[in-house]
Amino acid sequence: MTAVTKPLSDNQRAILALWYEVNASLSAYHKLITTYGDAQLAWQATVGAWKQLGLHHTHLKRHEQPEQTCASIEKIQQALTDGRYGLLFADQPDYPAQLIHIYDPPPLLFFRGNSARLQQAQIAIVGSRKPTTHAQKITFDMAQYLAQAGYVITSGLAIGVDKRAHLGALAQTDSDYKGRTIGVMGTGIDVHYPNHRDQLFAQIVEQGGCIVSELLPHTQPHKHTFPRRNRLVAGLSLATIVTEATIKSGSLITARLTSEQGKQVFAIPSHIDNSNAEGCHHLIREGATLIYHPQQVLEDVNGQLDYDRRSCRQKEATMRSDKSQSDVRHPFAVSNIDKRSLTAHSEQKSTNIKSSRSEVIVPEHLTDIYERLDWHGQDLDALIIATKLSAPQLIGQLMELELMGVITVQGGRYLRV
Repeated sequence: MTAVTKPLSDNQRAILALWYEVNASLSAYHKLITTYGDAQLAWQATVGAWKQLGLHHTHLKRHEQPEQTCASIEKIQQALTDGRYGLLFADQPDYPAQLIHIYDPPPLLFFRGNSARLQQAQIAIVGSRKPTTHAQKITFDMAQYLAQAGYVITSGLAIGVDKRAHLGALAQTDSDYKGRTIGVMGTGIDVHYPNHRDQLFAQIVEQGGCIVSELLPHTQPHKHTFPRRNRLVAGLSLATIVTEATIKSGSLITARLTSEQGKQVFAIPSHIDNSNAEGCHHLIREGATLIYHPQQVLEDVNGQLDYDRRSCRQKEATMRSDKSQSDVRHPFAVSNIDKRSLTAHSEQKSTNIKSSRSEVIVPEHLTDIYERLDWHGQDLDALIIATKLSAPQLIGQLMELELMGVITVQGGRYLRV
């Protein structure tokens, strides 16, 4: 465990303080960092200044009680010193680089176990909490096969498919491949949910895997915490496999987020009358890749890694140029989305574009990407090649257009409304 054992720096304490006072709200944290540019300045700001930003009244109430905030930070510092869990901040080299490139990366991650797993190539496996016996076997075997091929299996520690994915990755006899799994929690790092997951948690940590959470210690399960977990499962992984899922399964959220991040979604088919697999069939109909053997996943993911290496070399000069401008900001700003531009776009030079419904005013900096879209849709890879933008920049511009209501996403393809 690469835990923080020395005292937290002033900046790290300020980040923790903000995270505590906004109750791990990503939007509130982003707003404070964007406004003040620095966690320490944001924490030192008055309650009145926070109120002007339109923050929730509960955040303001916590900010009025700095002694409670400091007490919470001291408890976290003591847990770090005792080795009960570790903590990674977004500006540290051990923080998983792949998370920096998602739209809303967390400013910190609590973890237990081997944090080096977070830097390794991962494939997510998700699915139903009540899978059929056949789906349980497929999930276990697929996870075991991919782990033996060198990948880390990432999932959400839930009962059903998630558990079988973790256990399949752990079922290795070769010591070089033991512990190749990461569990992403929808609770605080010290909260075991469901309660009978204690044995699985311990097995993952003892065998060299890792458990992570962006939520504060003692955070209990809530319906809003699990979509957040799903976003991290997708963000950490190169691709997502759905082995069996109903049409209303949370696994489809993970699949959608994976697609929106420009990554590949794989789905395993079943009998057409298997309602437990209806979600997989829906994903395939919407453009997910049908697979029936893990080698097919390896072929596609390995091919994508080779493409990414070539693209990185080609884009290196462009990335350096970008870093000297918009990308050199707080890690939360890498997606290059400035929400203030959405309200201030009327002050910018704009291009008027006619649509079938009404006249749409698209800001000049978004005109190029908007004009490349049509009503049939294009995937993220094609748009990256066409626009020559980095993935974070492109996703940021697409998100702005989506928030404006002029484009939408269907089956991982972006198209005009």
